[in-house]
Amino acid sequence: MVLEALLQRAGVSFRVTTGIRIFRPVGRDPQVRRIAMGKWLFEASQGKVHGRGRPFLYPDEYLDSTYEIDFEAFYERGMRGVIFDIDNTLVPHGAPADGRAVQLFERLRGLGYRTMLLSNNKEPRVKSFADRVGTAYLYKAGKPKRAGYRQAMERMGTVRESTLFVGDQLFTDVWGARRSGIYAILVKPIHPKEEIQIVLKRYLERIVLFFYQREMGKR
Repeated sequence: MVLEALLQRAGVSFRVTTGIRIFRPVGRDPQVRRIAMGKWLFEASQGKVHGRGRPFLYPDEYLDSTYEIDFEAFYERGMRGVIFDIDNTLVPHGAPADGRAVQLFERLRGLGYRTMLLSNNKEPRVKSFADRVGTAYLYKAGKPKRAGYRQAMERMGTVRESTLFVGDQLFTDVWGARRSGIYAILVKPIHPKEEIQIVLKRYLERIVLFFYQREMGKR
């Protein structure tokens, strides 16, 4: 493969163990490590690294917007808690809660859902948003670590089988939810303006989403 040849030229060695390539970058060159990560993501997106029976970076659903999710149907299926990311999931990055977000949380409460904001942001940002929409929150949650997701479920009084997660990023939101056994809905970011580290991750997300959408198209 061309990508494998590029990795070898960049000084990246790898071996195959039970179908999963393990990378051992030579030295500490950041470029070498980025190339190795790209290769690993390629393998993961093709299903060679799995979580719960399917590629672990694949969401359970991929939708255009948080605001098109049929929460009524999910409630009928037994879902009772919804965990949300904030930035570019509910509002543009850094924006305050707007009328649409407030109405969504009112609707969810009316249906009988418990809700929680789970954010890697600092408390002032998360608290002000949570106060506006009327929900509980966890800040500096350390996504994609499982601890934040588990704490969110404990506070809502739900279990993984009755919990939804909604977010706009694969490598924090979806990965953490899938690792925690929670039904993960990936939504498209509301606005293209984002922090530079997120912009860089979007390029890697495209690789995974390309294979995800190709697989979904075959079903």
